[in-house]
Amino acid sequence: MDLVTLAATILVAGMVVLLALGVPIAISVGLPALAATVVILGWDGAVLATSQRMFTGINSFSLLAIPFFVFAGVLMNNGGIASRLVDAAQVVSGRLPASLAQTTVVANTMFGAVSGAAVASAAAVGTVMTPRMVEKGYDRPWAAAVNVAAAPAGMLIPPSNTFIVYALVSGQSIAALFMAGVGPGLVWALACMLVVALYARKRPDLRSTERPTLKQASIVLWRAVPSMLMIVVVVGGMLSGQFTATESSAIAVVYCLVLCAVYRTLKLRDLPKALLDASRTTAIVMLLVAVSSALAWVMAFTRMPELMADGMLSISDEPIVILLIIMVLLLIVGLPMDPTPAILIFTPILLPIVVEIGIHPVHFGAMMVFNLALGNITPPVGNVLFVGAQVSRVRVEAVTQRLTWFFVALLIGLFIVVFVPQLSMWLPTALGLVTVVP
Repeated sequence: MDLVTLAATILVAGMVVLLALGVPIAISVGLPALAATVVILGWDGAVLATSQRMFTGINSFSLLAIPFFVFAGVLMNNGGIASRLVDAAQVVSGRLPASLAQTTVVANTMFGAVSGAAVASAAAVGTVMTPRMVEKGYDRPWAAAVNVAAAPAGMLIPPSNTFIVYALVSGQSIAALFMAGVGPGLVWALACMLVVALYARKRPDLRSTERPTLKQASIVLWRAVPSMLMIVVVVGGMLSGQFTATESSAIAVVYCLVLCAVYRTLKLRDLPKALLDASRTTAIVMLLVAVSSALAWVMAFTRMPELMADGMLSISDEPIVILLIIMVLLLIVGLPMDPTPAILIFTPILLPIVVEIGIHPVHFGAMMVFNLALGNITPPVGNVLFVGAQVSRVRVEAVTQRLTWFFVALLIGLFIVVFVPQLSMWLPTALGLVTVVP
């Protein structure tokens, strides 16, 4: 066995074994990458090359957007903004069947649109909505399931930290990816709302009898306008060319601080804790980016992406078959792995394949994030599932049982996103962010 083959074997086997043993993903990726590099370059060369690749991987101006957007999400979660968005969502969806459950879906979508974080959305909206739903007669595990299922819409609707990571690996425009996520994000929300509507047919007692007056609705919506304006400021500034994605993330933090000061919901003594929470999340993401950069170098040296592409294309050259294989692969990958490391690891492998069969990288980014977001609500590692169950004080197993029809609806939504590229591409194309669509 030559050194390149041995390095590739150590890399793949090491990652599989460590992940199976439940070792943290950063270590499961970093140690095999280092071991494979030792085989290729020797110990001294491996240490130097790995450290250089890790530093180069995080030495990116675009990545500065992540800590700022994470901090903005923490501020919104702790600053009382969620309750205002929930009240506004209740006005919007109050006349729909099972209105409180529909409100949970709409509120998650709205909160995701200003925070870009599924976990933060599940925690904030679940804390507010689950007690309200239980009080009105909803089954607690089902109420938690609605919140868990709807929360990942925030991973698709801009601004999205997940798309920033994909942009780093794929070299695509962050603004284009943000706009590409709007259509799939709405598909995600509508799929959840459809399941809630079907559930409401069995529970006519859950129909809302409370109807706010026009004056009450206007007041509630007006109170939520400043929070929703953040998406206009952040995304609008990027699209108009006034500032970059990184600069927009810093503006988002300033905007949130101003809102918290105006609302008087976040005291000065609470800021250190918010900074610490944001720093912990950022450190995890940055470590994953660093070790994934070292992994990408080893994979490129051993020609693993090319070999996988050749192997996949040898099965079939039909784009539909290739896309189905990739979607099944990503669904399996999403079960034990968080979206961020999955994107960092598999984008360099899969992107050349989909480009060869005529799929635009921006469209592939949208379908990849949608696919991996499903893993966030599935055991054994679904962060949104565990957070949603925790804030609702329900066992994870009970929530998982109630998620079955949501999975079915979201899988149908995934097929729509994959095989209707216009859903992802029309907005970036219309705004001139993407000029050539295969």
